[in-house]
Amino acid sequence: MKLGLIQASSQKEKNKTLEHYLNEAINSNDELINFGIYPDSNIQLSYVQVSLAIALLINSRSLDFVVTGCTSGQGMMPDCNPFPNIQCGYLPPRKMLFCLAILTMAMSLLFPTAWPSK
Repeated sequence: MKLGLIQASSQKEKNKTLEHYLNEAINSNDELINFGIYPDSNIQLSYVQVSLAIALLINSRSLDFVVTGCTSGQGMMPDCNPFPNIQCGYLPPRKMLFCLAILTMAMSLLFPTAWPSK
């Protein structure tokens, strides 16, 4: 699987941390491409710009899965979901997941994601 990592400028300080943990989590035959935004970058990317990049990368079949994020997780999701073949899900902080799991017996992940809706 080909995975991408891309965030808006508000999350650039977390880029290397996310890249590190994603590399630990993926299979050895998977490929992770880090599109940034990097901590030392002067470029400013909005949620709209990032969501457009995600839609282009997924719909062109350049990537199979994208990990993205914003400050609350609720800014990126509504910007990604209007695009065709994109389903972006919000995965809240660990404390919220614990409450959700207790209340609904559900299981979830810990970071915002975008994936194709096949």
